[in-house]
Amino acid sequence: MLTIKRVPTVLSNYQEEIVGCGKNCLGKCCLPVSTLPLYAFKKMESFNEKSVTPDNNSNSEEASQIDFLNTLLLGQWEDRVARGLFRYDVTACETKVIEGKYGFVAQLNEGRHLKKRPTEFRVDRVLQPFDGKKFNFTKVGQEEALFRFEENPEGASKYFSNAPADLSVDESSNVVVINVSPIEYGHVLLIPRVLECLPQRIDEQSFLLALHMAAEAGSPYFRLGYNSLGAFATINHLHFQAYFLSVPFPVEKALTKRIPTSKSSQKSGVKVSSLMDYPVRGLVFEGGNTLKDLSDVVAKSCICLQENNIPFNVLISDSGRRIFIFPQCYAEKQALGEVSQELLDTQVNPAVWEISGHMVLKRKKDYDEASEDYAWRLLEVVSLSEERLEEVKAYIFEAAGLVDADDEAENDNNDDEEDLVTSAPAPPKPAQLVPQGCLVLQ
Repeated sequence: MLTIKRVPTVLSNYQEEIVGCGKNCLGKCCLPVSTLPLYAFKKMESFNEKSVTPDNNSNSEEASQIDFLNTLLLGQWEDRVARGLFRYDVTACETKVIEGKYGFVAQLNEGRHLKKRPTEFRVDRVLQPFDGKKFNFTKVGQEEALFRFEENPEGASKYFSNAPADLSVDESSNVVVINVSPIEYGHVLLIPRVLECLPQRIDEQSFLLALHMAAEAGSPYFRLGYNSLGAFATINHLHFQAYFLSVPFPVEKALTKRIPTSKSSQKSGVKVSSLMDYPVRGLVFEGGNTLKDLSDVVAKSCICLQENNIPFNVLISDSGRRIFIFPQCYAEKQALGEVSQELLDTQVNPAVWEISGHMVLKRKKDYDEASEDYAWRLLEVVSLSEERLEEVKAYIFEAAGLVDADDEAENDNNDDEEDLVTSAPAPPKPAQLVPQGCLVLQ
C-alpha cells in the first residue's frame, strides 16, 4: 500500500509575504510599518538642561541618563561603520589645524568628490520643485537610518529602542540617517518630514526642528549646517547636516559688530551682528526670549533669501544659541568666469563647513601647502561685497520684522550693549588629534 508522507510546505522567496517594496526603504511603502528607534525630545522654551529617560525595555546601563550625542548617535554611527555602510573610512583621512590666528582645519579627502552623489539640478535656482525620479532620501535603506527624531507631547525626552512608526500615508516622520560620504566622524543628516518629499527649502517648522536637535545635543562640539541649492547642496530633498568637531570653527572665533535695532523690533530679544575680519561676510543671530523666537527670525531670513534667489549657507552653533547666515555668490562668479583657475583646480566646493573654516581638500598638494592665507583666498571669493551684503541685509530685516535704528539715537538707548564683541565667549578647549586623523571628541 502506498502512503503519502506529509511535510511542511516550503514557499519560494517570491511567494513569501513582503511588506512594502521589499527594499526596506524610507518611503511611504516601508516607513509607516517600520520599527526604527525613536528619540522623543522635550519641547524646549529656552536653552536649558534636558534629561533623558530610557524606555522600559532598556538595560541597566541605559537606566542612567543617556548622553544623546555621544552614547546614542555615535554608538549607532559606529554600528553602521561595522556594517560597512560608508563609501570610505573618514577616520583614515589626514587632518590638521593650520597654524595662524583663526586655526582653520584642513582635511585631506582625495576620493570624496568621486564617491559622493553628483548634483542633479541647476545651480542658478535656489528654489526648484522636488523630483521623485532623482535621488532622494525616501530611496535610502533603513539600515542607514539611526533613529526617528520627534517631539514628545508628554514633556521629558525619551529614547525608545523599538518603537513602531504607526504612521498613515498622510503623516510623516523626521529621520536621522548617516551621511554615507562623511566629512567627519559622526556625520549625519536630519531629514524633516521625510514622507512629505519637501525640496531643499527652509520653512519655520523645519528650522525649529534643527534648533531643537542642537539644543537637545547640548554640546558646543556638535553643529548643524544647511546648504541651499546654488550654495552646494547636492540633493534637492530637505535636509540638514550635522557632526561634531572638538575644536572651535574659525568663524566662531571671529569678531562681530552689533547692528542696533529699534525698540519695536527688540520684542523677540534676538540680537543681530555682522561678521568682522573674516573672509566671508555674513550675519550672526543670537539671543531670543525663547528658542522659537530665535528660530522664527532666522527662518524668516532664510525664506527671504530663498524667495529672492540668493544662495546661502547656515551654521547652527553653540547648542543652537548662535546662528550664522552666509549669503554667497561662488556659483555666480564661476559662471561669469571670475574665479581664478588656481582656485578652480582645487575642486573645493565652499559649502557651510568650508565657509565655517573646516576645509575639505581633494589634493595632497593643497593639503601639504595649506596655510591661513590659502584658506583666506579660497573663501573670500565666496563672499558678497560689502555693498551687496547691505542690500541683502535690508531684505532680511524687512522679512524678519527687524528695524535698523538710527545709530546715535539707538546707541543712547542701548548703552549696555557693546558694538564689538567676540563671537565665542568661551571656545571649547582644543582636543588632540586622534591617531586616525579625525578631530573628534575624546
